[in-house]
Amino acid sequence: MKLGVLFSGGKDSYLAMHIASETHELSCLLTINSSNPDSWMFHTPAIEWTKLQSQSLKIPQIIQNTKGVQEMELDDLFELIEKGKNQYSIEGVVTGALASTYQSTRIQKICNDLNLWCFNPLWQMSQETLLEELIENNIESIITGVAAEPFDDEWLGREINLECISDLIKLKESHRINPAGEGGEIESFVINAPLFNSRLEIIQSKIHYSNYSGRLEIVEASLK
Repeated sequence: MKLGVLFSGGKDSYLAMHIASETHELSCLLTINSSNPDSWMFHTPAIEWTKLQSQSLKIPQIIQNTKGVQEMELDDLFELIEKGKNQYSIEGVVTGALASTYQSTRIQKICNDLNLWCFNPLWQMSQETLLEELIENNIESIITGVAAEPFDDEWLGREINLECISDLIKLKESHRINPAGEGGEIESFVINAPLFNSRLEIIQSKIHYSNYSGRLEIVEASLK
């Protein structure tokens, strides 16, 4: 089946795509570029660098801008998915939805309206299992956003490896965070993975941080 991937560049959307690629054809990446950093629906850190990921994946990308106004941004998502259907004849959409019924039900409705299959390969996967899948599938990602106590600025740019995962699980026990960031505690960006043809190299970046909240701004990057 020909599928479009709702792609933010983060670990969840990549892992969902990776699983889908085992049995389906990936026709295009569908990316929402929200001007609202606190979007209800969409991942925003480093979203502009998904263009490099698309080049590395050798999968065409459609980008849809949105102001990120609650509920109104769904009209932009509908338009984006409709473009995927018209331009690449997709028959379904892959999402990285894990546990958010707010996101999943809205995406499902759009797919229903467009007569498309909505494929959620990560749905109800435990967050510990998701993190383990990143390691088992050699998916290299870094943390690009934090939004919870006790995260400090040293977490920004940190690779999600075994040591990092161990620390995240400890924070689950001590501070009740979601270790894979399902509650928005962390955001991520994939720099290398099995479907990539070239690794992304971050050449220059800036950290913006205050009061347990921050983001890594990628200023310059290239394909290695």
